[in-house]
Amino acid sequence: MKEDFLILLVDDESEYLEVIELILTGAGYAVEKVNSGRLALEKMKKKHYDLVLTDLIMPGMTGIELLDAIKSHNEITEVIIFTGYGSVKSAVDAMKKGAFSYFIKSHNPEELLKEIEKVARLSLYLKKPVEPQLDFMYETKNEKFKKVLRTLDKASSSDVSIMLLGESGVGKEILAQYIHLKSERNKGPFVAVNCHAFSETLLESELFGHEKGSFTGAEGKRIGRFEKADGGTLFLDEIGDTSLSTQVKLLRVLETRQIERIGSNTLIPLDFRLICATNRDLTKIIETGEFREDLYYRLNTIVVTIPPLRERKEDLPQLINYFLNRVKEQMQIEIKQIDETVIDALLQYDYPGNVRELRNIIERLVVLSTNGIIAEEDLPEHFVNTESISTTLKDYREQTEKIFIIKALEKNNFHMTQTADALGISRRQLFNKIEKYHIEK
Repeated sequence: MKEDFLILLVDDESEYLEVIELILTGAGYAVEKVNSGRLALEKMKKKHYDLVLTDLIMPGMTGIELLDAIKSHNEITEVIIFTGYGSVKSAVDAMKKGAFSYFIKSHNPEELLKEIEKVARLSLYLKKPVEPQLDFMYETKNEKFKKVLRTLDKASSSDVSIMLLGESGVGKEILAQYIHLKSERNKGPFVAVNCHAFSETLLESELFGHEKGSFTGAEGKRIGRFEKADGGTLFLDEIGDTSLSTQVKLLRVLETRQIERIGSNTLIPLDFRLICATNRDLTKIIETGEFREDLYYRLNTIVVTIPPLRERKEDLPQLINYFLNRVKEQMQIEIKQIDETVIDALLQYDYPGNVRELRNIIERLVVLSTNGIIAEEDLPEHFVNTESISTTLKDYREQTEKIFIIKALEKNNFHMTQTADALGISRRQLFNKIEKYHIEK
């Protein structure tokens, strides 16, 4: 795990950089270091880093400014802020902006290693290919989604083209697999292509394949996705992002059921079922000339619109439980308890990123759990502050929690480690709560 996890250290204090580098390399991590935020951003243009550890206060570009720059271009890279006792509030503000956590420089480095291990586990999990699971769909309680499944059940028995419409993250690829498994082609391959992920040239090579030497970099023969889907199902996601040139070739394949590899004149007959998906309004981009009308009518024999998760909230308890159990099993992390405020938040949030966002939130909650407990502090800041969960019951719980924490601090003479141990939470969580409730000594 550690050899595939790259860390970038950023601090203008060279001695501290060297000490942290020794500690992390000694723990088996791959580390690089720079002494300014500007140099960090230059390195990040050339290479992907899984984690950036940055000082909060630096000349030129502060840790907060570096965090903003990183998160505006790369949501995957996590950031941990180095800080001193006097800047804890700023570090907490950094977490609201997307920092994973913060580390007080005078503390035991073991605390930092524990935080890094959490990030490494999350990074490794997210790098694993997603294995679509379909069983969570069958027991939907939502009438709109039931209608979608009934339509797909009927359509799966034929070979007609199907167009899946819906917002990003609603599960269009999962439903494409659902169609494939319900069809008579289920013994054949299911091949998925995200058209948005490739440039025009690369996409055509991916779809049609190429012969050796057909273009610069074509060092050998490549079998395209159309050929790989022979006898099965080809799923083209984000079909609305294809170029007009590619659309012409797609139309020809649909009409002839034959392809030519790039660099070849040999026609290859194929037998496949095509499912497409998009989150764009194809009728609008037809009007602007970005999408061919004749291809549109070849693709939309059956059109199914998938409702966003906010319109089927009755399925949330089942989905939360499903993803929680799946993530626990895959990450081998035991979860003993989930705070009621977390459950309230999960059930009332609107999920603009739909099912994908729900899955990502559950993954993060499991990784950030402490001693098997998922607490409210582990939720993303924008998630906790959603107006829809500002209920009287929540306010009552928070007031009770504040009083309880104050009593624990007074009992332990405001000793942070002893108080955190007594409460069964980490020092970081205790710091967060002190800042949240404006508790003063």
